[in-house]
Amino acid sequence: MGLFDMFTREIAIDLGTANTLIIYNNKIVIDQPSIVAIDRASGKPIAVGSQAKLMQGKTHENIRTIRPLKDGVIADFHASEHMIKEFIKLIPDLSGKFMQPALRIVICIPSGITEVEKRAVKDSALKVNAKEVKLIYEPMAAAIGAGIDVENPEGNMIVDIGGGTTEIAVIALGGIVCDRSLKIAGDVFTNDIAYFIRSQYNLDIGERTAERIKIEIGSAMEELEFALEDIPVQGRDLITGKPKEIMVSYKEVFKALDKSIMRIEDAIMETLSITPPELASDIYKTGIYLAGGGALLNGLADRIHLKTGLPVCVAEDPLRAVVRGTGIALKNINKFRFLIK
Repeated sequence: MGLFDMFTREIAIDLGTANTLIIYNNKIVIDQPSIVAIDRASGKPIAVGSQAKLMQGKTHENIRTIRPLKDGVIADFHASEHMIKEFIKLIPDLSGKFMQPALRIVICIPSGITEVEKRAVKDSALKVNAKEVKLIYEPMAAAIGAGIDVENPEGNMIVDIGGGTTEIAVIALGGIVCDRSLKIAGDVFTNDIAYFIRSQYNLDIGERTAERIKIEIGSAMEELEFALEDIPVQGRDLITGKPKEIMVSYKEVFKALDKSIMRIEDAIMETLSITPPELASDIYKTGIYLAGGGALLNGLADRIHLKTGLPVCVAEDPLRAVVRGTGIALKNINKFRFLIK
């Protein structure tokens, strides 16, 4: 180990469309929304993460909120660079030091990303004193985080439903054998709910309200084993212009989400249809693993089980499975060197 390596710190980042998570010293030290608030006049960022999310949908003309990532990739380079920089400053052991340590960073990326998009992710991270930036594919990170032994000569299927993309992959011998990256995930679910409420009740609701409905009573099944209670939803009446409140049930949310979930089911079936027969026989025994925030949708595991006839297992703490896997890959970088590019 060289003298320079002694002053290098290693961090793992799940740069998600909805949330950014960072692992340092084997602990999740940052778990914040991927949002930046910008001053329109100066163009300078004024808040990131939770602070910026509080402003979402409530800003005046001098401030705008930006989500730097769209569909799992960087859409606003300047905002993403600032967001990463500010989040790293929030890491207790790295902030306020006279000499800032160089960083070795591993970031997870969607499997369907292009070379240009990969370069954008690397460039954003290199601007924050990074000595080295490596990338790992999300399905592989999710599989490691879900406790799958990815080096085994045994087929496993992972479905990672994040904020911007759904990553479906069949993994064996430390590689992705076949995969699908679908731009239908948590953000599309949120938009589906907002559209349904608008068309059904002539009620305009914001993104934060639609997300709250998704989290509290989101359902992939019309009939759940344990019924969820209706919740009150406030918004602006499109006919009168007045604020109004309605009650929304989980069955209505199921109607809003049904078509998008069907497309995810179809993508899973397509991936299974191109899986080599020996791996397909493994998956028949091991089943399908679900990760990402979308895995928490009520009844989703049961619905995928009914569609595929395979056992479906939700990873422990699915929201953090990807960053946990990225952290494990970073900690055992020699063991997983073939996965990190």
